[in-house]
Amino acid sequence: MAVLSGVIRVMEKAARKAGGRLRRDFGEVEHLQVSRKGPADFVSKADRIAERTLYDELLAARPDWGFLLEEAGEIKGDETKPRFVIDPLDGTTNFLHGMPHFAVSIAVLVANAILTQLLLSVLGP
Repeated sequence: MAVLSGVIRVMEKAARKAGGRLRRDFGEVEHLQVSRKGPADFVSKADRIAERTLYDELLAARPDWGFLLEEAGEIKGDETKPRFVIDPLDGTTNFLHGMPHFAVSIAVLVANAILTQLLLSVLGP
C-alpha cells in the first residue's frame, strides 16, 4: 500500500500544479466570452499547457511509465510498468462557458485495469 500512496502523492502534486494554471486561465476565459473563436482557441491552449505540465511532472517521478494523453495521444513506456491516463481539463464545455465545474483527471492503468485514479476539482476547496 505504501507504493500506491506514493503514486497518489505524485499524481496530486502534478494535478495541483496543472490546476493552478487552469485556475488562472479560467479567470481570463470568463472575460473572453464575446468571441466564439477566441474562447475555443484559448481552451485548446489551456488544455495543451495543463497536459504538458502533468506530463512533465509525472514523467520526472515515473520516467519508465507510459502515458495516454487526451491531446498528445499515446507515449509508450516500459511495457512491464503501469501507464498514466490523463484528461488535463475534464469539463471543457463548462470551462468554456465560465461554469466553475471542471477538473484534472489522472488514472493509473495496470494490465488495462484501473489501479487508482485522482480527480481534482480545480476551483474546489
